[in-house]
Amino acid sequence: MPSEPAQRITPILPSAWNDVILDALGAFPQGLGFVLSRWKDGGVDARGMHVLGTMAHHPALAKAFLTFNAHVSSGASTLPVRVRELVILRISWLRQAEYEFVQHIILGLRAGLTQEELERIRRGPDAPGWDSVDADLVRAVDELHAHAHIEQPTWDRLAASFNTMQLMDLVFLIGCYDVLAMAIKTFQTRLEPGVAPLDPALRARMFNGNPG
Repeated sequence: MPSEPAQRITPILPSAWNDVILDALGAFPQGLGFVLSRWKDGGVDARGMHVLGTMAHHPALAKAFLTFNAHVSSGASTLPVRVRELVILRISWLRQAEYEFVQHIILGLRAGLTQEELERIRRGPDAPGWDSVDADLVRAVDELHAHAHIEQPTWDRLAASFNTMQLMDLVFLIGCYDVLAMAIKTFQTRLEPGVAPLDPALRARMFNGNPG
């Protein structure tokens, strides 16, 4: 299990966000609004602040990526929020992206996922207790992660429950958070002060590739 590495890109804190940065980060209004509200209240624990602060170093890139991110992860998507959070959590777990996984645990619970389902997300599509559709959503994440391709049987079963736009949103959602995990891990972005990391046993499972 890795120790806490030094951040390669130090996030710019909200107090230093100028108009250009605010315009760029505004492409993801829900995230920006939450961080600014928490910051103005004196909190340094605003979830997502360090990712936005890292992106603030490159406003043009931030605006382009966050426009895409806002579509696939918000109300513009054709997928229900619970489905979105389920697959985000699975790709984050597979990518051993602790920052991303921690941020989305609370969002997943708000979206209706249960603690038991969070555990099944960690265990994978063959964990006992899954609804068949949920199992195939998790399986789709695993197949995209492993092969950049959803296998035909999985696709056919998902197509019985989701329309074409939803299936497209699903693939792009998983890809978006795969890319974001790569960026967060490469830049070695740390959790915000006061945001609790995974407990040691769960963290060991993540980084040892052990779902059980």
